[in-house]
Amino acid sequence: MQRVTKSLSVEAARKGRTWYVVDADGQSLGRIATRIAAALRGKNNPAFTPHVDCGDFVVVVNASKVKLTGSKATGKLYHRHSGFPGGIRTRTAGDFLERNPEQLVRTAVQGMLPTNRLSRRLITKLKVYAGPEHPHTAQKPVPLI
Repeated sequence: MQRVTKSLSVEAARKGRTWYVVDADGQSLGRIATRIAAALRGKNNPAFTPHVDCGDFVVVVNASKVKLTGSKATGKLYHRHSGFPGGIRTRTAGDFLERNPEQLVRTAVQGMLPTNRLSRRLITKLKVYAGPEHPHTAQKPVPLI
């Protein structure tokens, strides 16, 4: 007698994706990044499957007003390398926040997602804006935090 295991289909979860909005004004970067990453993966969904994209869309507003706790503004460094000798460039988190706050939030969330092909699809569902305005009002986003 052969045993058959039933697997849960996530097609219903993919159809009913909701849009969330997160106001980052005065909130800690790491705290909101963990909640956003969980919503993007679909961990709040009862039909969560680790290898399937069953998460929701997340819109982050006021990214320029996110809070960096402790000495992260001067002590946390972000590196990138061009591939050429001497081509390393280093920026502090405070400089990153001043110049490109959208990329700072996106980098923090991407670091909390798994490193695979699925995470590259998940990060496309994250929409980050420096100010309070966003063009996704037609989707009727509900507050996440």
